[in-house]
Amino acid sequence: MANMTEQNAKVLDFDYQIQQQDEAFPTLQILNNAGQLVDEETFNQSDISDDDLVAIMQRMILSRQLDIRSTKLAKQGRFGFFAPTAGQEASQMASSYAFKDDDWLFPGYRDIPEIVVKGWPIWKAILWSRGHAKGNEMTTEDGKPVNAWMPQIIIGAQYVEAAGTALGLKKRKQDAVAYTYTGDGGSSQGDFYEGINFASAYKANAVFFIQNNGYAISTPRKLQTAAQHLAAKGWASGLPSMVVDGNDPLAMYLAAKKARAWSVAGNGPVLIETLTNRLEPHSTAGDDPLRYREQSDIDEWWKREPLIRMRQFMTDKGIWDETKEQAYVDEVNALIDDQIKIADNIEKQKISDFIKNTLEVPSQAMQEQIDKFESEGK
Repeated sequence: MANMTEQNAKVLDFDYQIQQQDEAFPTLQILNNAGQLVDEETFNQSDISDDDLVAIMQRMILSRQLDIRSTKLAKQGRFGFFAPTAGQEASQMASSYAFKDDDWLFPGYRDIPEIVVKGWPIWKAILWSRGHAKGNEMTTEDGKPVNAWMPQIIIGAQYVEAAGTALGLKKRKQDAVAYTYTGDGGSSQGDFYEGINFASAYKANAVFFIQNNGYAISTPRKLQTAAQHLAAKGWASGLPSMVVDGNDPLAMYLAAKKARAWSVAGNGPVLIETLTNRLEPHSTAGDDPLRYREQSDIDEWWKREPLIRMRQFMTDKGIWDETKEQAYVDEVNALIDDQIKIADNIEKQKISDFIKNTLEVPSQAMQEQIDKFESEGK
């Protein structure tokens, strides 16, 4: 009776329940803020080579340079919509390194870098930002398919898309998963819950990421939800869920690698919450982050950003230095220069083109509009 009484007391103790939610999700970390290994044994589980470390570092540098150049282009009026990514390089690029070409990526609008490293040309990303139809062609430079959907503007909708594809991969017995990213704000959307619940119910091949970057536009994480951890939302649908230091490239890679292996083996989806920070505005569309956060907070997060950690770790290992980094930065910027020229030289869309792209078979009224605008050279 005493044991039963103790069990019932815990069930009825709501403060205890909240405490348990908090303690149930320790944060996975391998590399600390100073770039030092805090868990060598777990690091060894990743089976990551020096070449892999260099590749991940290069991916993060590519993402940072894309962020810098895209922001400059936006200020010049030469770029369309852009959502900055600075600070989230480990969360995005180190995690994506764990996936394969056959895996399907379902990105949000802040996940352009993950599509680029799957083979999507940067010039198409630029055209996508400008609203050009060619920006929705998910193919490589030589026309081969890229296993990625176009960046989703509707918050959280990519979760439903990923769940459907994940079930298709399972039914076809493919050695592949669907993986997708959203932010902390996206985890409050209905599509988020529908996506993880559907995928979990059918044990579909999916890995879901919540990039907890601190703010859903101007709404801070603490006002977004009362959940102790966003990862706890995965438990409600029966998903294995974890919290990862999103500024730790090594932890992000290992978490993604383990999650992919679990899911592709037929065990169902995994949810990963990444603790990171959006160091710049929500977008280049006029957002001023200093209206809803302090500069001192931003400065502190800049000290913890992932490139600093990875750079120090790799320098200490003797596989990276300032010369190598600058050479790669120069290489990336030369590539971006070429890609901008390609995008600028693509024929601009006409009004008639927009109407043609609306439906595969235009209605009679639409065809009349097409004919009219074409006759006027528009």
